[in-house]
Amino acid sequence: MDRFAEYRGVARQLGVDAVGLVPGPNFTRALGQAFGTNERPKLVIVPAEGDPAAVMPNLELGSWEQVNFPGETFDWMDQTGYDDAFVALARHLPLTSLAVEGQVMRVFVHHALASAYPGLRIVDAEREISGLRTVKTDADIAALEKAIRISEAALADTVAQVRAGMTEKQVESLLVRALFTHGADGLAFPPIVAAADNSARPHAHARSDYQIQSGDALLIDFGGTADGFCADITRTFFVGHATDEAQDVYATVLAANEKGHAVTKAGVTAHQIDDAVTGVLEASSYADRIRTKTGHGLGREVHEAPYIMRGNPEVLEAGTVFTNEPGLYRLGGFGVRIEDDILVTATGCRSLTTFPKDLTVIG
Repeated sequence: MDRFAEYRGVARQLGVDAVGLVPGPNFTRALGQAFGTNERPKLVIVPAEGDPAAVMPNLELGSWEQVNFPGETFDWMDQTGYDDAFVALARHLPLTSLAVEGQVMRVFVHHALASAYPGLRIVDAEREISGLRTVKTDADIAALEKAIRISEAALADTVAQVRAGMTEKQVESLLVRALFTHGADGLAFPPIVAAADNSARPHAHARSDYQIQSGDALLIDFGGTADGFCADITRTFFVGHATDEAQDVYATVLAANEKGHAVTKAGVTAHQIDDAVTGVLEASSYADRIRTKTGHGLGREVHEAPYIMRGNPEVLEAGTVFTNEPGLYRLGGFGVRIEDDILVTATGCRSLTTFPKDLTVIG
């Protein structure tokens, strides 16, 4: 099987000579092994026809051998720099046009290519390259479910230990420890553990100087990784008790979340899903607390296409996975977000997250 066939297809679709991949989720997907991003450029060129070629730091060659790369590799050392490797690549594989990942390729790699290939036309093909990952394979879905099961087990362990008087940082520490105890490979992103007024900041940072109090909302947004795939889950709890306002806001967000499940099936657009979900929030008395879109794609990256928002006409195919995460946030007060990871099917959808969503008082 030609593991680069899809990338050749992108090159032909766009009418360019080749596709260039740099470390990131598409690089990992193509090669079957992750390589980190640092000051040393790494690059794979996949031409529309013929064998691929690569630029790779000499110190990575031991790891590079494990991917069984089918083309030529031009290595370089820190002491001599990478310019000659790019020139050798250009001699080996002449190009006049190249499609690259515009959100991933760094400027100094772009400049190295432009120097080695004078007059090279570089095209941003982020949408087309990353779009190859939108519909998940059975193996992808199995990895996502593994990451989610690990994350849900960690969340259950964590909330069982939360008590008034703890700081957000202490809860965060419990959560991270539980993720690795249950087998996570890593963190999909730095967890959000936010209580009281901090929960009204959608991307809050855990505080070490605030002690959680009875009556506080406690929003936890997090995910572990497994086999290269990410979980992304949010649940909002209440410590000690929930006020009438908190209960009403929570019920509104839950209704919006459930509406997202109800309208999702293959063939609907990202706009239609967000319009239905946000419409529930807008019809409530809390419309002024809406601050975010409904969600985003999920897979090798915690945020990837499709983006579930009004104005996005992208049609969702069966096998797409996205987050359904409506929320309401009153600055200076509290926030509520409920987030599930949703698999689109031909006839509807399946929630890969199973952690309970009923209003829960802890501590």
